[in-house]
Amino acid sequence: MPAATTAMTAAGTKLHICADAPATYDAAGFGAIGMTWTEVGEIVSFGEFGRKYNFVKHLPLSSRRTVKRKGSYDDGNLNLQLARTPGNAGQLLIKAALASDTSYSYKVTLQDGTIMYFSAQCGSYTTNVGTTDTIVGSVASLEIDNDIIEVAPT
Repeated sequence: MPAATTAMTAAGTKLHICADAPATYDAAGFGAIGMTWTEVGEIVSFGEFGRKYNFVKHLPLSSRRTVKRKGSYDDGNLNLQLARTPGNAGQLLIKAALASDTSYSYKVTLQDGTIMYFSAQCGSYTTNVGTTDTIVGSVASLEIDNDIIEVAPT
């Protein structure tokens, strides 16, 4: 396994989905879900995700300087690009999440063993037929609706 200070590629990154919610919203709670995780197959790209703050600005006349403070934040979304495989159990769970108003649990495992847990609402699952020389694809949008819990590799 690569050292924590070594740059790594995205190769080998996996996404697992679970319809269950953790008993506690921490690494132990997500880890206790155990064997109910299902791998989402044929992911081509995860895109970027993570916390982003909106800034609140205030411009007092006396100082002429814009005061900036952090306001609300959003942990982002995953725009998963997939090769569409209708029989893949993970993709079927994403479709079930799309049909549900309930958040599903997700686990991203990076090449070095780092794990990121979070819950998300599935906002879309689309199909892209493309052209003669492309694989039929899908894009699933997962809107992260809680903190991203990161667990360092052991």
